[in-house]
Amino acid sequence: MNRGGGSSCAEPAGTVGFLLCRGGQVLRAAAIEAPRMEARLLLSHVLDCRAEDLLRDPRAAVAAAAAQRFVGLVQRRAQHEPMAFLLGWQEFWSLRFAVSAATLIPRADSETLLDATLAAFPVRDAPLRVLDLGTGTGCLLLAALTEYSNATGVGVDRSAAAAALAAGNARSLGLAGRAAFLVADWAAPLAGRFDLVLSNPPYIEAAVVPALMPEVARHEPASALDGGADGLAAYRAIVTELPRLLRPGGRAVLELGAGQGPAVAALAEQAGLETARVRADLGGIDRALVLLARAGRAG
Repeated sequence: MNRGGGSSCAEPAGTVGFLLCRGGQVLRAAAIEAPRMEARLLLSHVLDCRAEDLLRDPRAAVAAAAAQRFVGLVQRRAQHEPMAFLLGWQEFWSLRFAVSAATLIPRADSETLLDATLAAFPVRDAPLRVLDLGTGTGCLLLAALTEYSNATGVGVDRSAAAAALAAGNARSLGLAGRAAFLVADWAAPLAGRFDLVLSNPPYIEAAVVPALMPEVARHEPASALDGGADGLAAYRAIVTELPRLLRPGGRAVLELGAGQGPAVAALAEQAGLETARVRADLGGIDRALVLLARAGRAG
């Protein structure tokens, strides 16, 4: 590890303290926020220990193979590869989800959809039938199934790699018996009706995607980000399907980009849906749009 400035590290080479120091220097030079903290996360991942345990003995020796693996991860992070891809997982709704470059990394903002769902369906043992369009890691569907013990669900994604990853997450969480995953273009092959439809579709304007932070623009799949010229292409495809997919009394909960609520609500109105609620995330941005089919069109 020969990048990151000329300041010396106090601990001997090959020790925990030395690797943390040098790793932090490399990440700082690459304009990574909180470089020492991220270096600790990477080294604790390599050594399979808690990050705070590393500080107990900075002079502890690190095996050459582990040190080399750490150096490789630091160099990848310095290229702004997301931390979740380096670790192989991301926490969402207090659950651990495997991630890969085939999917978006689950984000805390998306938990707003689950908050909205719990408000819309307060009976936790209800036998809900759930659909997740653009399932990615499966985080929305699988988190919902952990909250509703008698629910079952289907996750749909255009990417076979994403659907396979989601199925693996279902197995890891003990939910494989209640979740199925399909490779399809939105809801095209689906029949029957659902109590709940969840979706975090691509909603970023196409021209904006290349200007996103490098962790996103360079490493997360463009197909899961690019919402077309106005950011609304996926919503147009989804809302037209919702009247046939929703059971009477059912709800659709869609994630929104900043400022998109009125436009998506207007598309839903044109499709014969009503806006039941808009829920803001912790940052105060309207993030979850709750829709229901009109009584005359939901049957």
